[in-house]
Amino acid sequence: MPAKVKPKKTTPLKNKPTAQPQPVAENPLTAQKEALVKVSGYLPDDTPPPGAMLSLGFQQVLTMFPATVLVAILTKFDVGVTLLASGLGTIIALLVSKRKIPMYYGSSFSYIAVVITAMSLYANDCFASSAAYCPDGVRLVQVGIIGTAVLEIIIGWLIMQIGKAALDRILPPIITGSMAIVIGLALAGSALNMASAHWLVALITLLGTVLFSVFLQNKGLLGMLPILLGAVFGYLVSAVFGIVDYGKIASEAWLRVPAFTLPAFGDPRAWELMVSISLIAIATIPESTAHLYQMSLYIDTLAEKMGRAKYNIKELIGLNLIADGADDLVVGFLGGAAGTNYGENNSLMAITRNYSIPVLMTAGGMAILLGFVGKLAGVVNSIPTAVTGGLAIYLFGVIGMQGVALIQSENVDLFNPKNLAIGAAMLVCGIGGNLGLENGLFPFQVPVIFPQGIPAIVFAAIVGIALNLIFVIFKPNE
Repeated sequence: MPAKVKPKKTTPLKNKPTAQPQPVAENPLTAQKEALVKVSGYLPDDTPPPGAMLSLGFQQVLTMFPATVLVAILTKFDVGVTLLASGLGTIIALLVSKRKIPMYYGSSFSYIAVVITAMSLYANDCFASSAAYCPDGVRLVQVGIIGTAVLEIIIGWLIMQIGKAALDRILPPIITGSMAIVIGLALAGSALNMASAHWLVALITLLGTVLFSVFLQNKGLLGMLPILLGAVFGYLVSAVFGIVDYGKIASEAWLRVPAFTLPAFGDPRAWELMVSISLIAIATIPESTAHLYQMSLYIDTLAEKMGRAKYNIKELIGLNLIADGADDLVVGFLGGAAGTNYGENNSLMAITRNYSIPVLMTAGGMAILLGFVGKLAGVVNSIPTAVTGGLAIYLFGVIGMQGVALIQSENVDLFNPKNLAIGAAMLVCGIGGNLGLENGLFPFQVPVIFPQGIPAIVFAAIVGIALNLIFVIFKPNE
């Protein structure tokens, strides 16, 4: 038998290796802080360095410029005054909002239809001549813009006192959305009349603007400027067809004082214009509130990523409307086109992650200086009517579609007879009345306020509010 093999005796090692140290779990708070540092941007109370301040401010001016100037062209306001009033109005509005709400103010498309109607009725030479500026009509409209400012301030104050829910009962989404549709589509005739000056140029401009809008979407700053690019494209096409009047550029000085005007408070028609124009705030107030909610979301998201406290500006609905009114007071007294805070500039802020109030005030200062550049006004005034018509076909249609979008986003039940009745009556009275009735007026004279009849767009607003009040008082079975 084989001998048994004794197992070897093992001795413990003197220097027994210690266990490898386990990696310490990373502190999630530390990791979060490290990640937060990498996020860049400017919140409302941040002040960027001078270079960034100027470049970011210039982007804001460039973004508001096309639409603001186009409104001045369509309504025959002075371009210099409109730019200056846009900048000064923005600065005043920022101060009124206690430097809490970062908004840039430019000219509003919502007022174009009623402004054109008013100027055509009471300043007959405005749209009968080829002049780019109609001071007599502007003075009348200024009274209405100031009326809008007063209404916005009152509604803002009421919201601060009683809350937005109470206001929503009087102006539900079916009214505000239908009003936006009316405002956009009631302008269809004006857009086509301008386009008829040279149909080919107008349609080429329209096509170019639509393509820029669709294919440059989300392409940085260029994606924010489809109207400007469309206007430049249409201008170049017009030059090829030989329909640009370069004399308007040559006749302007390099520097000039803008053509300021005072409101025509002494005119007996002032009350009519005040009521007619101010009622358009029914459409602009929901738009402004939507912009506030949008900005609040963007700002708080960035603040959270940067590890800073949220701003919650969505709670400042009333203050936001008071700031809107302050802007309209400025443009109304100076002679600029009625204003609103600009969604285009809000989107630019979201893209650049720049919500700095000082940057917006810098942009306002730049716009004020641009108002004194005479050659700039000359170039703008030399844009052919057909180009403006091509742009207007697109823009006025977009206003109407935004009304549809508002109704959709608020989940308005269009199978509900109450909503159908309000929307249907407003659309036919507003659009049909503006296009089908003589001078766009319903033949119901109201002494002092509407001595010649009620403008169709205003009548549509009155009908919508009246029907809704009936349903508020006498609640139907849902």
